[in-house]
Amino acid sequence: MHRMGARHLTVRGVPGDISRALDAERRRSGRSLNRTVIELLRRALGVDSGRPATNGLERLAGGWSEAELRDFERATERFERIDEDLWR
Repeated sequence: MHRMGARHLTVRGVPGDISRALDAERRRSGRSLNRTVIELLRRALGVDSGRPATNGLERLAGGWSEAELRDFERATERFERIDEDLWR
């Protein structure tokens, strides 16, 4: 199987609406235009980058480790219980 290395591509005649949408996505994700286009192409073509998908919010709001998530779920599991007397 032949694997191609990184290539430089030029795309001409990008319509204004696509250009504006790319720029908006670039700003939303906080990435370069190049990285934004590559990630959008990966998703559209179903090419797995080996990284989990992200909505970009972690950069703004932070994220939890697996251990932090387990601790949170343990601490809040009682809120998932249904009081049968209240539902009669």
